[in-house]
Amino acid sequence: MKIIAALFLIFSAPLYAGTAVIVNASNNSGIDLDTVKKIYLGKVKAFPDGSRAIPLTFEQGNAARDAFNNSVLGKSESQYSAFWSKLVFTGRGTPPEMIETEDEMLKLVATNPNTIGFIDESKVDSQVKVVGTF
Repeated sequence: MKIIAALFLIFSAPLYAGTAVIVNASNNSGIDLDTVKKIYLGKVKAFPDGSRAIPLTFEQGNAARDAFNNSVLGKSESQYSAFWSKLVFTGRGTPPEMIETEDEMLKLVATNPNTIGFIDESKVDSQVKVVGTF
């Protein structure tokens, strides 16, 4: 019985893909998840190679956005929104651009080397590079 359960887990694993943080395939800046966090919190405005970083996120209420905020940024949706409201109000930052769909996210990152985003791992293709997963 344990063998059947183990086989089930092995063969069903691809059905439960994680989320990938992606950059354009030509981006060779050597970014890591710590830098991703700094970019999304407005603490860093460029990739490690000095090129401008344009973070993209999803609309509020999106499950991938909630998972990203919690797992990568360490913030709930309300904490994330309050954080950006304060920065915008004080003129110290501009929040990530909001995108509606994963297909739109993939297209924008694939066509603009300055963008960074996140999508379901199953949607990753050769136009983008994965810099981390969660």
